[in-house]
Amino acid sequence: METKLYTITIFSENTVGLLNQITIIFTRRALNIETLSVSPSAIKGIHKFTITIFSTQDVMEKVVKQIDKRIDILKAYYNTDEDLVHQEIALYKVSTEKLLGLGSIEKLIREHHIQILEMNDSSVVFQKIGHYAETQKLFDELNQSIGVLQFIRSGRVAITKSKVERLSDMLGEIQRKFGKIQE
Repeated sequence: METKLYTITIFSENTVGLLNQITIIFTRRALNIETLSVSPSAIKGIHKFTITIFSTQDVMEKVVKQIDKRIDILKAYYNTDEDLVHQEIALYKVSTEKLLGLGSIEKLIREHHIQILEMNDSSVVFQKIGHYAETQKLFDELNQSIGVLQFIRSGRVAITKSKVERLSDMLGEIQRKFGKIQE
């Protein structure tokens, strides 16, 4: 089976120790997490974990089923890049002197669609938002031409291309069933 990058989305309440429980599932299967981000979701009181991992579809199905079995998990899904709108944020710190030695900073800013977050006598901090390949390309270019003093990239943030959050559909179905039981 083909190995490719999958994005796992997990919905849960904000529970202490849940991240550890989730990472153990990957560790037991000797799977390496590429990126991880956690934040509140669009649904009040529900948090969203976004994890990327290289694996096969068969393994992803098994991992997501195992995650779903956890009591604290509301629902887990996996997607490929085609199903998602996703981005990463990267920050780059470079020497002001070396940057100015390049000549036109404007060309660099326009070509890579970057923002200057801070500029002082010793360093400049850039921000680049994009896919992994784009943020890596800028890193490689800056590192080769002037050197990068510091670099950090966020985990993937992603939403599905569907109209609403997939958890909303599931919760709506539960509510419809519960409403019928009560009548």
